[in-house]
Amino acid sequence: IMKNTVTTFQAMKDKGEKISMLTAYDYSTAKLEDAAGINGILVGDSLGNVVLGYDTTIPVTVEDMIHHGAAVARGAKNSLVVVDMPFLSYQTSVYDAVVNAGKIMKETQCDCVKLEGGKSVCPQIKAITDASIPVMAHLGLTPQSVNAFGGFKVQGKTVEAAQQLIEDAKAVEEAGAFAVVLECVPAKLARKVTEALHIPTIGIGAGEGCDGQFLVYADMLSMFSDFTPKFVRSFANVGEIMSQAFKDYDAAVKDSSFPAQEHTFKIADEVLDKLYYCWINKSDIFDLKIVLVWDARACLKNHSSNLHTPICGIFCLHSVAVAHYAALIQ
Repeated sequence: IMKNTVTTFQAMKDKGEKISMLTAYDYSTAKLEDAAGINGILVGDSLGNVVLGYDTTIPVTVEDMIHHGAAVARGAKNSLVVVDMPFLSYQTSVYDAVVNAGKIMKETQCDCVKLEGGKSVCPQIKAITDASIPVMAHLGLTPQSVNAFGGFKVQGKTVEAAQQLIEDAKAVEEAGAFAVVLECVPAKLARKVTEALHIPTIGIGAGEGCDGQFLVYADMLSMFSDFTPKFVRSFANVGEIMSQAFKDYDAAVKDSSFPAQEHTFKIADEVLDKLYYCWINKSDIFDLKIVLVWDARACLKNHSSNLHTPICGIFCLHSVAVAHYAALIQ
């Protein structure tokens, strides 16, 4: 299997082949997606919602993205790994954008970064690509701007908004972006944008006219129940399967059917027979009726200098029982 790269994505658009993308935030999920042949894996700042439990992506930090991005990059050998640049990691200045993009690339070993915005972030896109870091752009519903949008709403529904979207798409392409995500955009408009661009478009809630499709993996597996967008299709009810498995495990632990014999490790009886220990019966501790495996004098000889080793049983180091035992054998 060939490694997916930015040139792979371009070649697929040129040939009319569809590009598949999913999110991942950990090593194990990335391995599964990679093995399934997914072309691109996005370590999205959506981890703020799906993994960290935030209401928005705003609180996500560069450190969060690096932590999860590095895990995904270790798990994905063939998929193109894209890491989101989080809120205020690139908007503040061109310098900050290049520094943070470089930090993400170096510390995660990902293939490229993604940032949100159109004309306003073109200087950042150009500077980052000039630093030999590939950039995927993101237009339409850009979650980091949710407060400015007044919520999660479909974008580009008016003439002015649709025209702005097309202009922004052409601008990010000219600035050097190798692909652009179109999120929550009317299908017919997304198709027009796709036809107007040389670079690939990846749609999420933007219809089948885009060059590729992208979903949050927890959505398409019905694992994230807080909110399910209209554009999501459930490909498997993994959330329900997991929930039932957790209940079955809980029941098995409580009725002692787990762990069974096949889940345990063995030790030879002769090893246990050679263990040197003494035992105090729980009911006899305070009466000092001592039940010894060996003679008390033998215990004194071996334990007088270090009572707690290797004595084992129902008492522990510095316990009242140890004190009683010490007094008895002296």
